[in-house]
Amino acid sequence: MSYTSIDLFSGCGGMTLGFKNAGVHSIFASDIDENCELTFTHNFPGTPFLRKDITTITKEEVDALTNGETPDIIIGGPPCQGFSLANKRRNTIKDDPRNKLFYQFVKFIEWYQPKVFVMENVKGLLSMKNGEVIKTIVEAFSKTGIGYTVDKQVLKASDYGVPQSRERVIIIGYRNDLNIKPSFPTPTGITVTVDEAISDLPLIHACEGAEVLEYTMAPQNSYQRMMRANSKQCKNHAAMKHTQRLIQRFHAIKAGQSLVDVWEEHGSVKRGDPSQKSEIKFSQNNQRVFGDRPAPTIAASFQSNFIHPHLDRNFTAREGARLQSFPDSFEFMGMRTKMSWEKGLSQYQQIGNAVPVLLAQAIAEEVVKTLKEHNL
Repeated sequence: MSYTSIDLFSGCGGMTLGFKNAGVHSIFASDIDENCELTFTHNFPGTPFLRKDITTITKEEVDALTNGETPDIIIGGPPCQGFSLANKRRNTIKDDPRNKLFYQFVKFIEWYQPKVFVMENVKGLLSMKNGEVIKTIVEAFSKTGIGYTVDKQVLKASDYGVPQSRERVIIIGYRNDLNIKPSFPTPTGITVTVDEAISDLPLIHACEGAEVLEYTMAPQNSYQRMMRANSKQCKNHAAMKHTQRLIQRFHAIKAGQSLVDVWEEHGSVKRGDPSQKSEIKFSQNNQRVFGDRPAPTIAASFQSNFIHPHLDRNFTAREGARLQSFPDSFEFMGMRTKMSWEKGLSQYQQIGNAVPVLLAQAIAEEVVKTLKEHNL
């Protein structure tokens, strides 16, 4: 018994890969970013991809790409920032244009009435407007089409073998006529640390590395063997070009510390006057992570947020991908980093925005198990 999915707001494809690993075949994916499209289509060449503003996508366009096939599952992580800023003068939250992307996700569910949907979002969604936002979202899903039985739960990525303590709210809904109550995956009990995740990658310092490198050592544990299972070369493993001043700053920062802990000697200086310290301090900048525990949340800005546990440099894109449980065979396309005027998400941003693969896989396996138990 096999299942199909549509992946909305797909990004580079973290959720798609997790569901693929659980035996779910993606028949359509969409995102608006051009570099996400490059990465997605490179890694999922058999999945039709539509790069377009989702508010302008028509059902006819999707049906043409899927040959009219109805998906069993719809997955995605629509942005919901507008909910936290909803204008009280509007009649309903739905009227706020900043929430239109969430309602596009709902629109696809109305179109196809899948057996189940899975939505991923930030943990803060639960507390927005004192819980009114999540109540509105659940009500929208419960009234979509013939209705869905909906439940939600906060899942921690490190509970499912991801070397990262990222938390996300997962919302699952089954079509009412199926009489299924949503369930969530049981934690694996396996904890993977930063060192266990990345220690086998080629040893490179600041300004070293390349988009393609040869491995220099064998995998040291089961996680590294899993990451390298279908890869003969190490890709996306180029270190950033740090100045000597920045390298000296990193050297002074110990595990668990950040820039604010060495501010007096190594703090940022004012533009145009290097003799004066900047008055702006960011405690999240230049944090050296612990090697013997899972990493903090790897966000889109992780290229500057974190320092390697043992080397005086930031993480490479591949190291970030390992911490997001992307296998080494998954190659990221587009520019490695980007300037503000450049279009498209960088490799670092694509990685940080993604759903951790092993977390997505655990959710997918629970969904597949439930559907099979009900002979669907």
